[in-house]
Formats: sequence, C-alpha cells, structure tokens
Amino acid sequence: MTHIVTESCIKCRYTDCVDVCPVDCFRAGPNFLVIDPDECIDCAVCIPECPVDAIYAEEDVPEDQKDFIDLNAELSKEWPSITQAEAKADDADEWADVDDKRNLLEK
Repeated sequence: MTHIVTESCIKCRYTDCVDVCPVDCFRAGPNFLVIDPDECIDCAVCIPECPVDAIYAEEDVPEDQKDFIDLNAELSKEWPSITQAEAKADDADEWADVDDKRNLLEK
C-alpha cells in the first residue's frame, strides 16, 4: 500500500511532508508533489504534516480523486526526488482553499 498526494497540493506544494518522510519517497514537480509508490513504506507520518490535507492512504483517497493514484505513479518516474523542505511559494497560501485545480497542474 502507498500514500497518494491529491489535488489540494496543486499550486500550494508545501513541503512539510518531505521533512518527515523516513524513506525519501516524495518527488517534486513545478507546482505539485507526488509520492513514489515503489518507495513509500506506508508509515503515514506525512499525512498530519500536510497543511492542506492533500495526502491520503491509497484506500482512503476520495472517489473524485482516484485518478491521482495513477498520476502519482506516473509522475514519480519523471520528477526528481525531494528530500528536504523548501520555502513555500509566495502565493501558496492563496491557493490553499481553492478547489478544482487539476487544470493548473504543471507536468
């Protein structure tokens, strides 16, 4: 089993979750993070660290976010590993409560 980063992360890309990950399973895109399902050990320490509640255990991903399971797997093969927290984007807080951001995902 793995954990999945969902839509809430788009344009926020807070990296609080990265600092607590014991196996460095996060990958960083331009405005979104994903979890490499081959690296994730299902420890769940990242879930409470996400300020926008974007991370779910795979079996708990909301129905309307299920496509993010495949998206995390796909993009984790393309994006570089991120192992330390980074400064948040200047406008991250403005995007934190915005819904329907899929079209803003930069690959």
